[in-house]
Amino acid sequence: MNRLARPDPRIVAAIAALGALVLLVLLVVWRRQDLLGVVLALLVVLLTIIAGVAVSAARQHDEPEPPDRSAGPPELMPYGIDADTLDALDSRAALRAVRDRRGTPSGFSDR
Repeated sequence: MNRLARPDPRIVAAIAALGALVLLVLLVVWRRQDLLGVVLALLVVLLTIIAGVAVSAARQHDEPEPPDRSAGPPELMPYGIDADTLDALDSRAALRAVRDRRGTPSGFSDR
């Protein structure tokens, strides 16, 4: 079974925005205050939401993904401590004790 190609988010945003604009103009010109007017207003809202989501997807697609810092070798990570441990150790004395236990990272020693 073939996968369908996804359309470009910019094209989807443009079509949805144009459709919302056309329906909004149609709704203002007709001045309908019955069920058809409500359906047209809901379609305007739906197409506006689709256009907004497509613009957001286009922006996200354009931005390069930041490199994952946690995927690096452990010797590059500061003291081998993760974020949860840092939250638990909120005092400077506790961080100093961890630093002393693991050795100094800069290579200098006071001994």
